[in-house]
This record gives sequence, C-alpha cells and structure tokens, in this order.
Amino acid sequence: MVIPAGELLERFSRASGPGGQGVNTTDSRVQLTYRPASSIAVAELRESVRDRLLRGLEPHLVADQLVVVASEHRAQRQNRIAARERLIDLLRSAAAPPPPQRRATKPTRGSQRRRLEGKRLRSQVKSGRGRVTGDGG
Repeated sequence: MVIPAGELLERFSRASGPGGQGVNTTDSRVQLTYRPASSIAVAELRESVRDRLLRGLEPHLVADQLVVVASEHRAQRQNRIAARERLIDLLRSAAAPPPPQRRATKPTRGSQRRRLEGKRLRSQVKSGRGRVTGDGG
C-alpha cells in the first residue's frame, strides 16, 4: 500500500519541553492528518482487508481523520519521519488479520500436583504465623 503524498496533511507547531533558546522559535512538532475512508490507497485494497483496516482504525479516528503527532525530536525532519513511521505502524496493525484462536488444553497431572503441593506448603507457613501459646517465660 502506497499513500500518495497529497493525501497526507502536515502541520507544524512549537513543541513543548526542553530545547534551550530555540524552543520558542522552531516549529518542530509535526501533526500528520490522514483520511483513510476517502484514500485512493485504501480503495485499491481487497474488500476484506479494507473493511478490517477501517474497523481497526475506528478507535483512532477523529471526524473520519487519523491524526498522528510527533514531537520527541528537536529537529522537524526527524519528527516528520517519526510521524510517518507511527502512521505506518497504525495502518499495519489495523490491517493485520486477527491471531488464531487459542485452543483450550487441560493442565498436566504433574502441574496440578505441583500446584497443590505449593498450596500445602504455603498453608503450613501461614498456619505457623499464629499467636504463640504456652509458657512465654
């Protein structure tokens, strides 16, 4: 899947945090906006993958837009790269097929025995913590 550059909207603003004298003058924070529902790249996908992608992105959408923000670097160029990588990760995870269902298995006889033995030992330790009776001296 290749997203045309025209479908990505980049906005730059001042990032918060440390940066010395340049913090108030450089617009290094990047806000990347993408509309997956109206994207040509998404429209070219198979229908099953497209539906899975759009359903997976629903929690991240704000007014049908996917907004990714990057401000961890001091350089705008590095933040642009970081925002695009984040967008790619979101799209990949949303389009990925669900993992196979777990097959239920029974615990082995040995693991059951070890669990019960551990419970017995713990019970003995706790029962020894009671109040001491007899001649205290």
